[in-house]
Amino acid sequence: MAKNQDEDVLVHETEDTGAEARVYELGFHLDPELPTEEVKKAYQAVRERIAGAGTIVAEIEPEKIQLAYTISRQEVAGRRDFTTAYFAWIVYETDALKHAEVIAAANADKLIIRFIDLVTDKDTARHALEVHELMAKVPETESSPEEVLNTELDAALESAAV
Repeated sequence: MAKNQDEDVLVHETEDTGAEARVYELGFHLDPELPTEEVKKAYQAVRERIAGAGTIVAEIEPEKIQLAYTISRQEVAGRRDFTTAYFAWIVYETDALKHAEVIAAANADKLIIRFIDLVTDKDTARHALEVHELMAKVPETESSPEEVLNTELDAALESAAV
């Protein structure tokens, strides 16, 4: 604490300068109507902005997904509803001031229809990336789990009835 020379008041010198680095996770949805090349360019622009502000810890490049709910956004031409989007995810380490710049840039980017920003840690981010990579290796079946069970049940009933 320091004493203000004009008054007999103690002033705390604990102002947060934002110099301490933290790990942040930015997940974002890109416009699903963009051509593939434009999606890559939009992602690279966000990635370069983040890399310029800090160190990238982990990332998942854009993948087109079905949204759990419709996202509506008011634009100049009118309201747009999104049921799909390209989802991307970048975990990075930076200080609070540069983090604020990244968030401001994401907020201003018209190709990002929605984003979320969280404080996380490196281990959690690396684990999430490992899980994503494992899930990508699991073959997708066209049948739902119920259809598979019904097929197996039908086969078991047929063999039992003979």
